[in-house]
Amino acid sequence: MSETKKLLILPGDGIGPEIMREVARIMAWMSRVRGINFDITEDLVGGASLAVHGVPIRQEVIDEARAADAVLFGSVGDPKWASAGFDLRPEIAILKLRQELGLFANLRPAKVFDALADASTLKPEVVRGLDIMIVRETVGGIYFGNPRGIETLPDGSRRGINTEVYSTSEIERVARVAFDLARKRDNRVCSVEKCNVMESGLLWKEVVTDLHAREYADVQLTHMLADNCAMQLVRNPRQFDVIVTGNLFGDLLSDLASMLTGSLGMLPSATLGAVDADGRRPALYEPIHGSAPDIAGKGQANPLAQILSFAMLLRYSFNMLEDAEMIETAVANVLASGLRTPDIMSPGMAVVGTEVMGEAVVRELDKLQQG
Repeated sequence: MSETKKLLILPGDGIGPEIMREVARIMAWMSRVRGINFDITEDLVGGASLAVHGVPIRQEVIDEARAADAVLFGSVGDPKWASAGFDLRPEIAILKLRQELGLFANLRPAKVFDALADASTLKPEVVRGLDIMIVRETVGGIYFGNPRGIETLPDGSRRGINTEVYSTSEIERVARVAFDLARKRDNRVCSVEKCNVMESGLLWKEVVTDLHAREYADVQLTHMLADNCAMQLVRNPRQFDVIVTGNLFGDLLSDLASMLTGSLGMLPSATLGAVDADGRRPALYEPIHGSAPDIAGKGQANPLAQILSFAMLLRYSFNMLEDAEMIETAVANVLASGLRTPDIMSPGMAVVGTEVMGEAVVRELDKLQQG
């Protein structure tokens, strides 16, 4: 790198600090062996922030995130805050970061490593070689639309209200992310909505179709209803390359796709904002598995999704493709050697803890560096 990059590290709750330590181990290796250094700031979010500051995320942390070149996030969620008010849930931290930084495009890869093809609940021949990227819009749709809330009706009964809302600009910007990614992959995009029963879905299909004709005619575009997409992901998932969809359907479909791989502990994610006038793009990277409070502090957590999230950070925020590929290859080699954390354990493999798995990745990086 020509200049030091600013990273904000937010380990969060549960297993977050444990798995983030293994990323720190890799960053130390990069500094020692490859001469790559990061300007790192670390702070509290989620339940950890609630315990110290009384809020899931402070404005100071949001400001730190804005100043950083990228944010590496661990996980949030702590059962002891389950009875807190809606605005005091640990999960509010990640929602606020997405909103305040304008992080509108969530990238959720669903990739099956060859060594883990047998870990999926689907037949190995169905998932072997699977490599899907789901692009989910994250700051619009039914999760943020107005009107919303719970109201009391004249007869005393209550009614919950959520509104699905999308504008042309919101659809275009996330579709551009999907088309641009497809050009670097297999050049195929499947746009998913429910245009048969939802006006917002009809607009989604029309806007994506128009954008494709204007700017991305070289990319193969197909359309699919969300319910059919869910069925196709289970029936024949390898038919997909890049899937782009709204907030609600993206939430559901990305979780479904994640289970095709056999373990949530293996899957990273990125959430990107718009490129500003200086060429900077706000971005947050995190594993999708959550805080896993039941195993926190036991040294059993799988650090690979956090490590792969760091690889995504190097790829998409810093364009450090060689370093990202080295980390991804190191992870694949460790799995091929037979090491497994408990969540991905299978007969004949060797079960290891968080630290040993992290150390194994560093050893593989050493081998790759030596050629």
